[in-house]
Amino acid sequence: MMKVRDIIKVLEDFAPLSVQESWDNSGLAVGSPDADVSSVLIGLDCTPELVDEAVSCGADMIVTHHPLIFSGLKKISPRDPVGAAVIKAISAGISVYSAHTTADKVVSGVSWAMAARLGLEDVSVLDPEDGGTGLGVIGSFPSPKSADEALRYVKECFSLKVIRSSRPVRGELRRVALCGGSGASLAGKAIAAGADLYITGDVSYHHFFTGDDFMIMDIGHYESEIGIVPVLFSLIKKNFPNFAVRITENINSNPVYYYF
Repeated sequence: MMKVRDIIKVLEDFAPLSVQESWDNSGLAVGSPDADVSSVLIGLDCTPELVDEAVSCGADMIVTHHPLIFSGLKKISPRDPVGAAVIKAISAGISVYSAHTTADKVVSGVSWAMAARLGLEDVSVLDPEDGGTGLGVIGSFPSPKSADEALRYVKECFSLKVIRSSRPVRGELRRVALCGGSGASLAGKAIAAGADLYITGDVSYHHFFTGDDFMIMDIGHYESEIGIVPVLFSLIKKNFPNFAVRITENINSNPVYYYF
C-alpha cells in the first residue's frame, strides 16, 4: 500500500517546500504522512465540492495548487467553504496537500506551463533566485505580433472569455514575460528584462498605466494557473504508472464569474 509520504516525496522532489514564499502554506494541511493512500484526486482549489468528489470516486488524498488552509483559522465552521472542506476531509479520512508557491517558482511549474501554452521560445526565469528557481518567466514569441494579434492569440491559447489589457502598443510584441496568479508586483521586473508584453492575473487599476512600448494583460488568476493541474497529474503518474490518480471532473473551481 502506498503512503501519503510517498506522494509527498514525488511532489517535493519537483517543488521543494524550501523554496516557498515566507507567507505561504504549501505542504500537507490535513492528514498524516504515514496514512495509507490508494488514490489521488488533483484540482486547483480544495473546495467542499472537490472533497465530495474525492469521497465519491474513492480518493483518499487530494493534491491542489492553492492551499486549503492559507492563513490562520480562528474557527472551523461548515458554513464557511474552507471550514466545510476541512470538516469533510477529516471526516472522510482524506489527506490534503498543496504545492502553491513551490510550484510557482520551479522550472516546469506554473509560469512555465503558461509559456508552453503560448509556444514561447528561449524561456528563462524572470525573477531568479539561488538554485535556478524564481517567480515568473520570460521568453519570445516565435515571430513578432501586433497588439491585436497578441490579444487574439492569448485569448485563444488560454480559452478566455475576456482579457483586461492596458492600451495596445503600436509596435510589435516579441519578448513576453509571464507570471501565474497575482503577479502585478513583477511588472517592473518584466520591463527591466526587456519584455514588450507582460501577462499575469489580479492586476490593479494603476498598473494599466504603461509606457508607449510596453503592454500588460490580465488574463485572470484562475486562468493563468490552471495549467499546473495536468503537470501535477503527469508527475505522479510518471512516478507511479499503475497508481490511481485522476484530475477532477469538476475542473472549473474559478470563483470569478463573467457576465457579458
